[in-house]
Amino acid sequence: MTSRTITAAASGTWKLGDLEVRRIGFGAMRLPQTGPALVPGAVPRDRDQAVAVLRRAVELGVNHIDTAAFYFSPLRSANELINRALAPYPDDLVITTKVGPGRDLSGRWLPHAGPGGLRAQVEENLRQLGRDHLDVVNLRIVGTDSLADRFGALAELCEAGLVRHLGLSNITPAHLAEARAIAPVVCVQNMYGIGVRADQDDFVRSCGEQGIAFVPFYSIAADGRQGGADGPDAPGIRTVAQAHGVDTAQVRIAWTLRRGPHVLAIPGTGDPAHLEANVAAGSLRLTSEDLALLDSVHRGADGA
Repeated sequence: MTSRTITAAASGTWKLGDLEVRRIGFGAMRLPQTGPALVPGAVPRDRDQAVAVLRRAVELGVNHIDTAAFYFSPLRSANELINRALAPYPDDLVITTKVGPGRDLSGRWLPHAGPGGLRAQVEENLRQLGRDHLDVVNLRIVGTDSLADRFGALAELCEAGLVRHLGLSNITPAHLAEARAIAPVVCVQNMYGIGVRADQDDFVRSCGEQGIAFVPFYSIAADGRQGGADGPDAPGIRTVAQAHGVDTAQVRIAWTLRRGPHVLAIPGTGDPAHLEANVAAGSLRLTSEDLALLDSVHRGADGA
């Protein structure tokens, strides 16, 4: 598969509320630094390289970028890189951001924001991105406590015109039901991929039945999480990759997209070659035999 001529259009589209996005997007978490993300003292990425990757993503048809104000390293902020690279923004570009977590200037994590602190986080995203409203804001939570007060605070910001649509991150089905009783939810972001959180399979399907996008994170890195992929892929994944002449990351992205038309991919990278390969994964057509093998890896039945 030749990635140079393949664009994000090959992946198809889905609507986040009234905003149509291509199913292959771009995650900005890895953009501000080289090596592990979201750690104090991370090594800043070359600014020109980061800007070039963002501009190339848009050239390749990517119109969905996932970011957050807490995606930063010394000297680099994902939001400000996006602003520098892409403003004035294309009319069809959808920028999704997250609120809830926060980090101090040294990069250390702070307690998650309560209802009163969420407006300040939204306004900081607006400032960094240079926008007067945010397309989609995901409330990221930790644990199983009620999110009603926090989600209600974000719903008020929608009514005020600062936010267009709302989503959720790192949640359970009960959280989704609780939030939908307050305001519409256009997307759910949870950790998911081949062999990663197979217990989420039913939730992925349920989101589709409700017309809600499911947006996996760490679908390539798996247990490596923000550090990136940290070990060899299972033999079954390598077998499929070799059969198609692609790398295993592309197989992981393609499998994710096959979980349903509502599933979106937001692989992130600061490497131009990796970017083109990730976008090209949207055109990879897995056979029924491929899917059977990959599903067995996912369930831990083979190739582990």
